[in-house]
Amino acid sequence: MSDVARIEEFISRVVHDGSNYRMDAMEKLYTDDMAILFPTKEGSIAAAPRGDVFAEFAARGSAGEAPLSTEYKILHLEEQGDYATALLYRRMSNAAAPFLYELRLQRGGTYGWLVAGETVTPWPDPETAGAFLPPRRVA
Repeated sequence: MSDVARIEEFISRVVHDGSNYRMDAMEKLYTDDMAILFPTKEGSIAAAPRGDVFAEFAARGSAGEAPLSTEYKILHLEEQGDYATALLYRRMSNAAAPFLYELRLQRGGTYGWLVAGETVTPWPDPETAGAFLPPRRVA
């Protein structure tokens, strides 16, 4: 199996185990110091450490909440030695907006990879997609 296929399989495991609140399985998928970065409504960036993220997933599972959607699509994947970065379209539920997930991976763990960090941003507005530079000014 190629490294790309192993990473894709690992990402599927992360999505499915997390969406189903399988805490024992999730423990084996993330580094101890992993955090999720995300923009706040105030325009700053917040960091949710692993303990907080896992507590939220455990509470949802313990409360009997329905599993989250496993809808995702790998948009980009690159590997650089012992590290890899994956960009995913991800939607957790029809009641939640879609988001772009950046997964920062490092080699290790039971399945060959571990999530070392995530950055979660709202899915781009189609009107501004690709417009990371302002228009050129004509002289």
